Amino acid sequence: MFQFRVNGQEVQTEKDQNLMHFLRDELSLFSVKNGCSEGACGTCSVLVNGTLMKACVLKTSRVHGKSVDTLEGFSPLEKKIYARAFDECGAVQCGFCTPGMLVATKALLDVTPNPTREECAAAIRGNLCRCTGYVKIIDAMIKTAQWMREGEAPLDARKNGVYADVQKVDALAKALGEPAYTDDIHLPGMVFGRALRAPAPRAFIRSMDVACARATPGVLAVVTAEDVPGLINCGHLVKDWPALIRVGEETRYVGDSLALVVGETEEAVALGLSRIVLDYEERPPVTTPQEAMAPGAPLLHEKGNELSVQKLKRGNVEEALAQSAHVVSHHFETPFTEHAFLEPECAVAQPLGDGVEVFTSDQSVYDDRREIASLLGLEAEQVHVRACLVGGGFGGKEDMSVQHHAALLAYLLKKPVKVRLSRAESIKVHPKRHPMWMDFTLGCDASGRLTALKARILSDTGAYASLGGPVLQRACTHAAGPYNYQNVDIEGRAYYTNNVPCGAFRGFGVTQSIFALECCLNDLAQQVGIDEWEIRRRNALVPGNIMPNGQIADDSTAYLEALEAVKETYYHYKDRTGYYVGIASALKNAGLGVGVPDTGRCNVRVASGKVHLQSSASDMGQGIQTIISQIFCQTTGMDAHDVIVERPDTERTPNAGTSTASRQTVFTGEATRLAALRFKKALEEAGSLAALEEQSFVGEYTFASDPMGSDKPNPVSHVAYGYAAQVVVLDEEGKVEKVVSAHDMGRALNLKGTEGQIEGGVVMGLGYALTEDFPVEQGVPKVKFGTLGLLRAPQVPEIQPILIEKNKAPLSYGSKGIGEIVVIPSAPACQNAYFHKDGIFRTKLPLDHTFYRKDKAPRS
Repeated sequence: MFQFRVNGQEVQTEKDQNLMHFLRDELSLFSVKNGCSEGACGTCSVLVNGTLMKACVLKTSRVHGKSVDTLEGFSPLEKKIYARAFDECGAVQCGFCTPGMLVATKALLDVTPNPTREECAAAIRGNLCRCTGYVKIIDAMIKTAQWMREGEAPLDARKNGVYADVQKVDALAKALGEPAYTDDIHLPGMVFGRALRAPAPRAFIRSMDVACARATPGVLAVVTAEDVPGLINCGHLVKDWPALIRVGEETRYVGDSLALVVGETEEAVALGLSRIVLDYEERPPVTTPQEAMAPGAPLLHEKGNELSVQKLKRGNVEEALAQSAHVVSHHFETPFTEHAFLEPECAVAQPLGDGVEVFTSDQSVYDDRREIASLLGLEAEQVHVRACLVGGGFGGKEDMSVQHHAALLAYLLKKPVKVRLSRAESIKVHPKRHPMWMDFTLGCDASGRLTALKARILSDTGAYASLGGPVLQRACTHAAGPYNYQNVDIEGRAYYTNNVPCGAFRGFGVTQSIFALECCLNDLAQQVGIDEWEIRRRNALVPGNIMPNGQIADDSTAYLEALEAVKETYYHYKDRTGYYVGIASALKNAGLGVGVPDTGRCNVRVASGKVHLQSSASDMGQGIQTIISQIFCQTTGMDAHDVIVERPDTERTPNAGTSTASRQTVFTGEATRLAALRFKKALEEAGSLAALEEQSFVGEYTFASDPMGSDKPNPVSHVAYGYAAQVVVLDEEGKVEKVVSAHDMGRALNLKGTEGQIEGGVVMGLGYALTEDFPVEQGVPKVKFGTLGLLRAPQVPEIQPILIEKNKAPLSYGSKGIGEIVVIPSAPACQNAYFHKDGIFRTKLPLDHTFYRKDKAPRS
């Protein structure tokens, strides 16, 4: 018997069990989040006798006779002050890490009531955040300390409208750890499911004996491919990903599912899985695109190993290069990258009439509905998908992971079922950033004006297509950069391998191709004899220029303004002894573009005296739910307190498309503005909100773009482009001292939110450049969550975001999106800085470096 106090109450348990699971499953203390179960992320932070500890690595025997405190045990004043401070400072994005951050903050303030920024950073060194870049978290810790010393938090003076610091609509609930994520759901009679994974990346399954598993006490069923009532293959664009591998088929990667075991407890499920007997032949895996494209390579898919070929050609590249005064050629390689969202994948499903109801945390409830209906052989209307809070995504929650399995089990067993991935499973199951091999040749004239680009891009899409085709498209369409030249010959090819699938990831292929392009541009500057800032100025796109892909740069184009914004920092450090400066630029589209239909939707509905905003736009922390509230209030003059933003729900909210491609603020934001205008007119005519009770006002915005390869002289590839210029400063030891990042996002609708996107993107970009890796050996990932190289608070340098606001277009109040571009320029800027330090021109990520910063706190 183990006895201890939890939040001042005596508790006891006969079982020596994991403390995190005890707190969540038996005491319903859901502020304690299950992020990694290996002590790496800090989302399960608790205080044990006042000391900050991680519940996921503690057994109940370790806390026998001790006091355990969670966020639920904070005093009412502490809850008010801590949550308000994090809300006001913009420190809450996806929110999954936030309760742990609050607990870590209390551990610090209980002993250090007036901490420095460095002390705050050290206090959260064991707590990861993938969204914010830590800057605003430390701002919030400082403000919390101030308000606790004063004994009160100021009144919440919540603002309305756009172009302002507006607190997030869900920040307070997230900060206090209210049970709103999928894993927090516990339905009556709920059982648990889990998949048996492939024994090897490429294995022929001769037979599978599930009899012992089915006979295991507590196991309710073992489901195999033969039990699937509908189409077994999933995939948003290419239906090539089996929900379950059949006997007599070959696995394609280590994350493939062979069978699903469902049981009364997770322990029974684990035991049942261990009793499945497989007979298989392990075959040599195809581990690189070069192997996949070789003559005689094993065919991984019926149609061949080549997934996609993308070509973009304009002008006469060979002639332009031949006449160029300077030409540089380099080969570049970029790695797999793990999204490392803090919330592992989880779905809960239950039978509903003749269909299913599914609770999930991902990037589109309508994508889920379509895939699940296909798998179950149902009509779309028989599948009801409801979104919970999403604990980070970054593109990694676009594909099916657990949603379809939970729905299948609930449909077959007629019981509520939860399926969640452990962090180890998540790492080997969900798609990553594509590794790419790139050969770039870039030319310029004697003055440094660009003449032509020839680029060849080879992409590893892994076992299944996922978004590999569109990612390759963006890599190609953006490969020429934000510059004014028209001779381009860009060709990309993506191949299937037996590696983990690769799909959408923040930056969507542009992180890879812009790394190559910008490094080549910096090399050209050396050849010409001018500095890297100047060569960008001479080639900068300005309104009216023709972009390398043929689109005419519109009046909102502010790349030159972004470049001017970092000029002072660049030249300030360029010739200073003991500092080394690097620079890079980027562009990134908003919207799907390239001829793909793209529509945002939002309905305005009046119910019970409140205005309900209804849209399926998924909020993974980027803040789209707050943005549509701001847009509605700006358009109508309504107060935010009278507005309720509903969560995505296929029964209540219209299809706003996937939260991807930096599109939601532009597309669903504009749809919201249009619906708000209709509501405003009706309100003026009716005279009161009560007169509009139960009425709805529809908002829809569609943009028609031109497909890749269009024969138009100036095709419109995307509705808008954002631009960025970034400077990275190294100190004498080669550690990153400062990052200045200027972004043309059109207009910043939420100021703190925009800054937070930039700061978080910079830190993610620095990780991509310097510390993050995802080693794979013969198709098997060789990494844990704690060894991914994710940056922690004490390692983050000073980050200075600069907002360039030039766009006067009424479309979505001038916003062009900011979510993806923020991560793109850091890698080439770092490469350039290290080149100036030691003269080594690095062409492979992560860079060979000496970056490690344990004594610096991120500064405002």
